Amino acid sequence: MKRKLKLYTAPKIEHIQDMIFKSCKKYSEKLALEDLINYPISKVNYQQLKNSILRFGNALRKLGLPGRTHIALISDNRVQWAISYLTLMSFNYVVVPIDKNLTFSEILNILYESDSEAIIFSDNFSNLLIEKKNTLKNLTVFINMDKESQKDDFIFMKDLIDREIEASESTLPKINSNDMAEIIFTSGSLGRAKGVMLSQKNLAANLQDMLSMLMMYPEDKFLSVLPMHHTYECTCGMLCPLYAGSSVHYSRSLKTIADDMLKVKPTIVLGVPLLFDKMYKKIQKAVQSDSKKAVIVPKIVALMNALEKLKIKNIKKKIFKEIHDKFGGAIRLFIVGGAPPDPEVAKGLQGFGFGFLQGYGLTETSPILALNQLDNFKNDAAGLPLPGVKLKIVNPDENGIGEIYAKGDNVMLGYYKNKEKTEEAFEDGWFKTGDLGYIDNDGFLHVSGRKKNVIISKNGKNVFPEEIEDMLNKSPFILESVVYGEKDDKQSEVIAAQIVVDSEEFILYSQKNNVQINDKLIDKIIGDEIKRINKNLTSFKRIMRFYIREHEFEKTTTKKIKRYLVMNDTEYEKKI
Repeated sequence: MKRKLKLYTAPKIEHIQDMIFKSCKKYSEKLALEDLINYPISKVNYQQLKNSILRFGNALRKLGLPGRTHIALISDNRVQWAISYLTLMSFNYVVVPIDKNLTFSEILNILYESDSEAIIFSDNFSNLLIEKKNTLKNLTVFINMDKESQKDDFIFMKDLIDREIEASESTLPKINSNDMAEIIFTSGSLGRAKGVMLSQKNLAANLQDMLSMLMMYPEDKFLSVLPMHHTYECTCGMLCPLYAGSSVHYSRSLKTIADDMLKVKPTIVLGVPLLFDKMYKKIQKAVQSDSKKAVIVPKIVALMNALEKLKIKNIKKKIFKEIHDKFGGAIRLFIVGGAPPDPEVAKGLQGFGFGFLQGYGLTETSPILALNQLDNFKNDAAGLPLPGVKLKIVNPDENGIGEIYAKGDNVMLGYYKNKEKTEEAFEDGWFKTGDLGYIDNDGFLHVSGRKKNVIISKNGKNVFPEEIEDMLNKSPFILESVVYGEKDDKQSEVIAAQIVVDSEEFILYSQKNNVQINDKLIDKIIGDEIKRINKNLTSFKRIMRFYIREHEFEKTTTKKIKRYLVMNDTEYEKKI
């Protein structure tokens, strides 16, 4: 029997313009956005945010940019990115957020393919734009977040806002919430990058659904660490907090997260599995390094879990205050997305009193499709479908695993100027996610892996590489891995793995056992780890070959391994 959703009442919104001006009116003097680096505009309350949006929007009009103009946006995470995005949404422009970590060639491709006529950017992109101005004939307005240079005809964003007189909300344009509001491009070569078209209705529907499933409060503080161009961070880490009247604080970098937590004292942090894996490993190492704690702490966790079942709340935060203080002392919720987390990490952090939930979605779905709830979750599940979302499993196998199809107001309009790809992505009005999974008897969605990554074994069975990678990555000696199918001498597909070893763990092993680290030792230990893992796998899933890599895998900005690059980079082979 499916579990019933416990839903909260979320304020009704028609579009992003509607959402942000309602929040600015309701939470006027409350802090909205804050940088932990000193940028030209580094802190605004909701009233100041409203004024900035109105002034910036009117200034853009005076620059000769009418509504529906495509305007690109690229920079690091900062208050000015949020102001720019919200202004473009509020004044009926089409936003083109660009990943700041793309190559110059990829950035130029997106500027061209998106038909952008203006760009708002941080100063580190000035040289590229100066050099390529003549190449991009349609790009005529250049707004620098950091400074003005008369020589290059760049306009300083803060000057535009400061010079503009007070503006009224009556100057805001009428929004058609069904119109394309932003184009989010995947990286890719010229003519091959796919631009996901989202409407303000898509985003508003997703926001309402999320807030009805997971309550957020004006007192909440979000520490923003993921790139804002990505829908996960943009919708869940910026728009959702502003919708709820919370504040968003922009971390200086991934390396400074620990210090930034101590300064901000956040209540909510969104991240990818890698971030929380590292957090949990640090906690574990701190516990294991103290012989008394190593014995006592697991027993205390077990006792606290039992007390929680008796509805005794928040006792863990008091018992494990020392651990909570390392993260600012106020965390009530870690939210993970981008990829499935390790259920053991989830359970481990929950054992120390941290709320820990995962959700699932794609850029094409604005992005959330399924979400766990604080009092209604499964650590091995992606979550329950949002109230406005329908999911179905197509062509399930004997285990009920098939492709996940989705329907809802949050599903994209299509791919920009790509009718063929758009038609391929839909079937009878259902969006084909490309992910495989199943829905259990309680209604929770479980994601098994990407359809295109599935390995077909010799006996015709599906092997999900992500399942094996999760087992490999639990080894303390393995930092990360990629599993894939590889042809053997008989041209049959066998399971292979590329592995990056954990240097720190090998150093500790070397010191403890007084042995030298060399290829032979690494091969032996990794080989033994794989043999141990293979014992827990059915025969057709067992790893038959492995490779030790010299370098970590190349990743996207949300720390997903770029699997398509993996096959061409092996050092030496070790057969099991």
